[in-house]
Amino acid sequence: MRDYELMFIVHPDLDETAFNDVITRVSGWIGENGGEITKTEVWGKRTMAYHIRKQKEGQYVLMYTKMPANVGATLEHNLRFLEPVMRFMLVVKE
Repeated sequence: MRDYELMFIVHPDLDETAFNDVITRVSGWIGENGGEITKTEVWGKRTMAYHIRKQKEGQYVLMYTKMPANVGATLEHNLRFLEPVMRFMLVVKE
């Protein structure tokens, strides 16, 4: 298993329940594929350097995970189609 850092930006207009549902869904995808989340940091709403989908703010989440190497592609595919997620980055931690 490899260590990964997953940073994603969620739409700023989501209420707390919908925001937590997004985090739960992403966590579920990682767990279903044999990975585990070691730490989750919710950074909250922050101003972005440039507009994304006509939004100047986003809610930032950073997850530290351990996953098999093949799970990364599946996770990225799922995040691409999750509507409230505006941007994401998955990085192998070395």
